[in-house]
Amino acid sequence: MDNSPPGFRLETGSTGFYDVGVPLSPRLCRAAWYAAARAAHGQVGAFAERRYPENFHSATIDNRGGTYAALFHVRSPLVAFVDELRDWYTDEFVDPPAWAVSLNHFGFTVLSASLLKSPLEKADTAALAEAEWEQIKYWQPETLGATLFNSWD
Repeated sequence: MDNSPPGFRLETGSTGFYDVGVPLSPRLCRAAWYAAARAAHGQVGAFAERRYPENFHSATIDNRGGTYAALFHVRSPLVAFVDELRDWYTDEFVDPPAWAVSLNHFGFTVLSASLLKSPLEKADTAALAEAEWEQIKYWQPETLGATLFNSWD
């Protein structure tokens, strides 16, 4: 018998495929990112609103430590850091820098690389809609991050 605690819970719509609720405002994401740039003692390099079929906004910050890239989920207040901006993600997630905690003040949850790289089977997926399961079966994402931040069409 497995007594381990349940995994990260994916809510209905967290794949981005099933439209529920109100999408997060790109304006809120942008404001949070500019605040993060101030905390990082850096400058916003880019902020791109999602382009279909992406289910995330993307952004970069440049500072003395280099360039940091992040993804803002369009339906859930979740943020992932990645090695570089691209159209598709599987396991390219990296741990957030220390200054990323500033995003919490805007209601975002910053996800760790270990969580995002964890197998989808370890997540609590009970709330996903049937349409989302159809997409998961089709696209076959292996990680939680690939399920949350995707470009399924």
